Amino acid sequence: MFLIAFIGSCFLLAMIPGVSTAVILRQTLRAGRGPGMAATLGNETGILLWALAAAFGLSALVLASEVAYDVMRIVGAVFLVVMGAQSIWQAREGRGAAEPREEPTAVAAPGWRGSYLLGFSTCLANPKAAVFAMSFLPQFVPEGANVPFTLIALAVIWVLVDTVWYGLFIWMVGRAKTVFGRPAVRRRLERISGAVLIGLGVRLAVEAR
Repeated sequence: MFLIAFIGSCFLLAMIPGVSTAVILRQTLRAGRGPGMAATLGNETGILLWALAAAFGLSALVLASEVAYDVMRIVGAVFLVVMGAQSIWQAREGRGAAEPREEPTAVAAPGWRGSYLLGFSTCLANPKAAVFAMSFLPQFVPEGANVPFTLIALAVIWVLVDTVWYGLFIWMVGRAKTVFGRPAVRRRLERISGAVLIGLGVRLAVEAR
């Protein structure tokens, strides 16, 4: 029963829009399903590392050091704000472009490697992921179980559930390509995703532990 409850919780958490959703949506809209999935895999690699760190107690070292936590928080906030500003600026630049020139969007957007690194670095630079891994996973460890082994198993399940959800999300965005592919709609979504990223970055910067 605890495993069913854990999987259900993972799905619910994945559905809540956040930094990961904004980054994955941004890459999918700009470059297509492939880079969107690459950003997802990068994000999940970061989540897995934070979860494994929680299993071995390494996350506690980051949380115990106020300086380390604050540095990660500010770096992550700056990263999100810069990425959001880039989206808004690029959407503004594309306003005066002719319609036919809007088609080769993938040329200007990062490919698989760039998208993967973007998803990975965004997750890794977010100290809230460390806090969440340490507070969420231990709740589902059964009494008497081998704690490190169980936490590692839960971390892998968490990543798999996340990947399935974001895969469906990317597929749905791809299915709506005729709508999202329109220049005016794409520019509007770029502005919205940029504003969301800036908002998340500001919130991360001003939030206390």
